Amino acid sequence: MIEVDLQAIQEVNDEGLRRLIHDHLKVFVKFTSENCAICNALALPFAKFADGAAYQPILFLKLNADQNPVAKKLMDQHVAPFFVSYCQGRLLECDVLTKEADVRAQLDRLRAFAPVKA
Repeated sequence: MIEVDLQAIQEVNDEGLRRLIHDHLKVFVKFTSENCAICNALALPFAKFADGAAYQPILFLKLNADQNPVAKKLMDQHVAPFFVSYCQGRLLECDVLTKEADVRAQLDRLRAFAPVKA
């Protein structure tokens, strides 16, 4: 597993997501939809987090919820982005978030999570 050197939000599909969560130590994913006002409102804070030095070891991904059945169902029910944290290929946390502070809190928990040593 590798840690990320340069920050950028990568847009991926389900296949890319499965590969990247196993290739990188820590991954934070935003499942989003073009017609989601909350998704659009959180786009700038998500980009700022991705560029922030505090979150440099985390790989930031964005996936269209229409490409993932579970995320699409949640988006249809809550009309808000779905965020997922992974460490060492394992899901740590997932939630529908509507506020920048909640996204930051989930990111801070991922950043603080101590990976299992091999």
